[in-house]
Amino acid sequence: MDDEQIKRYARQIIMPEIGVKGQRKLLDSSVLVVGAGGLGSPAIQYLAGAGVGRIGIADGDAVDISNLQRQTIHAGNLGKNKAESAREFVERLNPDVSVEVYPFHLNPENVREVVKKYDVVLDCTDNFVSRFLLNDACVIEKIPLVHAAVLRFEGEMMTIVPDESACYRCVFSHAPPPGSVPTCQEAGVVGATVGVLGTLQAIEAIKLILGIGDPLTDRMLHVDLLTMDFTELRLRKNPECPICSGKVKEIIPEKYAESCQL
Repeated sequence: MDDEQIKRYARQIIMPEIGVKGQRKLLDSSVLVVGAGGLGSPAIQYLAGAGVGRIGIADGDAVDISNLQRQTIHAGNLGKNKAESAREFVERLNPDVSVEVYPFHLNPENVREVVKKYDVVLDCTDNFVSRFLLNDACVIEKIPLVHAAVLRFEGEMMTIVPDESACYRCVFSHAPPPGSVPTCQEAGVVGATVGVLGTLQAIEAIKLILGIGDPLTDRMLHVDLLTMDFTELRLRKNPECPICSGKVKEIIPEKYAESCQL
């Protein structure tokens, strides 16, 4: 690393868990953030600040004024594609980080080609179809995945390491019926809630890259910020899970409709 990098990352380099070796590992690593909205905004911010060398950002939506209450990296970019807007933020923050933009929604036809290019994937999406799709693609491609979801003052999070831990489909075999679970658009969300969960996703990715600490595998963290309760639920791999068991080895597009049942 050059002198400027040593100054930039000094607060990380002095930590025994990271050091110069760990910082170089971060600079050589890659993370894909799927969804540059409420969760993706803080995750992208702190991954870029930490010096993750290559960040992929996938999002097909445009910045709306209603987003800015929580998606703070998009300030000044109303109407612009969120992935492109996020790239501008990263380029201003840290010239060490290269950004690959996917200004579209990932789907059954393209998801595997995209996720397999990265060391870690963050699920920062806001719908069940995308969550199941990312889970299945990452398990098939053996890419670690960090999932989070939020609503109002609450959130949940889990980390999936293929072949080692329970996956999202081990916990939820299929999506709930349409309309049975309100969306953030319908029920609301506090910006700081996605800030907390998105930041936790970023630190999980950093831990996975560096091989430090205890990742949130075989556990789901439920956060209630109204009461400040952080509850950990123990998870187990489902031996009948069609993805973890290897029974399903391909992404079958017609399966990713309302129920996502395999």
